[in-house]
Amino acid sequence: MFRFIALFLLTLPLAAFSQRLPEKDPKNEHVFVYTEKMPVFPGGEEALYDYIKTHLRYPDSLAGKNIQGKVYLTFIVSEKGKISDVEVLRGVQRDLDQEAVRMIQSMPDWIPGEQSGVPVKVRFSLPVYFKLN
Repeated sequence: MFRFIALFLLTLPLAAFSQRLPEKDPKNEHVFVYTEKMPVFPGGEEALYDYIKTHLRYPDSLAGKNIQGKVYLTFIVSEKGKISDVEVLRGVQRDLDQEAVRMIQSMPDWIPGEQSGVPVKVRFSLPVYFKLN
């Protein structure tokens, strides 16, 4: 019994290195959360923030209601840089959530992430702020 527990404890750290390209995944359908080279918005982080500032609109349906907050989103950046599977992880209000999803879906293609030099699908998370002046 002691040997079994010791063997288990010695092999446990190997799970930390398990995010390699699956050899039996010819369609490359594995979605990574972290890669050696993460996806990048064209132009970098500053360009991403500029894009959000210029394309995010406060919904007209909420005019005068003074609703603001952070919508937490997740989406997949494909191996070709396309955005898909946009989901709200934590929303604020239905109209704000829908606007954040719309804005993410309208983004141009990203520079895809890479694992071992191969473009892969990567799940990306992003908070979107709605703040009234």
